[in-house]
Formats: sequence, C-alpha cells, structure tokens
Amino acid sequence: MARPGVPDPALADRPPGTAVLRVEGRDVARYTWRPDLPLAMSPRPYLHPVRTFAGSTVTDAAPDSHPHQLGISLAAPDVGGRNFWGGRTFVAGHGPAWLDNHGRQRHRRWLRHTGEELVHTLVWTDAHDRTLLAEQRAITCRPVDGTAWSLGLHTRLANVTDRPLTIRSPAAQGRAGAGYGGFFWRGPAVADTARILSPAGTDATAVNGSLAGWVAVTGTGEAGPWTVLFVPGDDTTARDRWFVRARDYLGVGSSLAWDRPLVLGPAETISRHLVTVVVDGALSAATAGVLADGVRQPA
Repeated sequence: MARPGVPDPALADRPPGTAVLRVEGRDVARYTWRPDLPLAMSPRPYLHPVRTFAGSTVTDAAPDSHPHQLGISLAAPDVGGRNFWGGRTFVAGHGPAWLDNHGRQRHRRWLRHTGEELVHTLVWTDAHDRTLLAEQRAITCRPVDGTAWSLGLHTRLANVTDRPLTIRSPAAQGRAGAGYGGFFWRGPAVADTARILSPAGTDATAVNGSLAGWVAVTGTGEAGPWTVLFVPGDDTTARDRWFVRARDYLGVGSSLAWDRPLVLGPAETISRHLVTVVVDGALSAATAGVLADGVRQPA
C-alpha cells in the first residue's frame, strides 16, 4: 500500500496500445506503443510515466512548453529531411520554422511481450507512408537493489531506402549546443532545483556535448528525492555525446549526430544501447559513479 499522501505506484489505467512494465511485482513504467498523436508531434512510442519503486514520477510527456517531448523516446529532428522529433525544424540561416515534413514511427510486430521485456519491430515513415528506417527495439527492466531498477533500451536501425539517409541535429546545421537526436528523456517539473551529476562536472553547460561516462539528475517527487542515472550500454553508444538541459526544462539525450551528420548508406544498420537507472533518493556523485560501473555492460 502507498504511504499516506503518496500515489499508489500501481498503473491501473491501461489504455489501448499501451503496455505496463513491472519489476519484482511492482508497476514501474507504461510504454505507449501505439500513440494517438497529431502528426506535428512526430508520433512515436514512448515511456511515461516512469516511476521509482516508491512512486515518484521521473518523466513528463507533452508539457505545454514542448508538447512534442514524450517521456523517454527515440526521436531525431532530421532524417533524410524528415522531422521525427516533432515541433519546429531548425533551418540553417533562418532558425526554427514550422515545416510540412513530420514523420512517424509505427509498430509492426511483437517479438517478445512480457512484464519485464518488450521487443518489437517498427518502421519510421514520412507523411506519405514511405518507409525510411526499419527498427528493432528492445526494452528491458531489471532490479538493481531495493531502491533502484534499470531500464535498458536497445535499438537497431536500418536504412531501407535505395539512397543514403543523412541524420542531422540542429548543431550539425549551425545551432551551437543543440546536438539532440536519438535517445531522449524529458524530466518532470520539480519544485526545487534539480542537480546534474557527471564526471564532466555539475553544470549542464559543461556536461552538454561531453563524452562523460555517465550523467545523473536528481530532484524531488511525490514520494521524496529521486535520481535518474544514464549510462551507455556499449562502447558504440559511449562515443555519442550527451545533450543536457536543466534551466528551462530537464532533459538528457544521447546524440546520434552531435555536430556532424551521420550518413547511413542503403541497407546500412546502426545499433545503440542506453541504460537508465531509476533510484529512490538523491545520490552523490561518488555513489552514482559506483552504480554506473555496476550496471555498465562489459565490452
């Protein structure tokens, strides 16, 4: 039973097109795999709410300021000229602009569907239902200890067109520091100031664009202090730079194309693996580092 004043962590509401993830009998996240969203939001599967064991929600979805930011998702602002991020598109020499270029991610087939593991295939299509990328995505939940659990997200993306596909971030087109695109976590609004922890420093500006071995964010939620720790799950992902925001909103991403375009040839495939650890309590940098070492996958 939840403590007085703390929401019951059970996710009793299970709308169509969603799946609930569980760790040791506790509901910890909802995965919306068939979203009902307007095209301008670049509809895609996403995880929200994501919760600590005690019941604090550590994600936000479709906030008023950035309605296209959806919990934990995979999103890219420019894939072959199509916007799979949502919202406006950054145009070099002009700035953000509304364009008729939004794409969507569509579920195709389940390969595994349990309370602890979801594996499915998807396609990334443009507004005319032409497929650019085919994806296999695996989401796994594991206990870490009595106060923490891990969420693994592994993706394999293949160019299924007959031409090269270029993946770009706004930073790759001249918007300094805006290297987003790939794994992205939209954090919740917090009553107090959130803290950033990382081997690269404790300032979002210093961590943004870094190759730090891990990044953590701490805040306070419905059930008390929490920490969300992000760790590359393999050597390839560890070479991607971090995108971090903490002033206007909380956000952490692992960038596919920080300041240089990533070009996928026809039939070429890329893979990424990111582990997110959801913790009750505010970790210190030293404790977060030890935890990161413990969940990091061997080379």
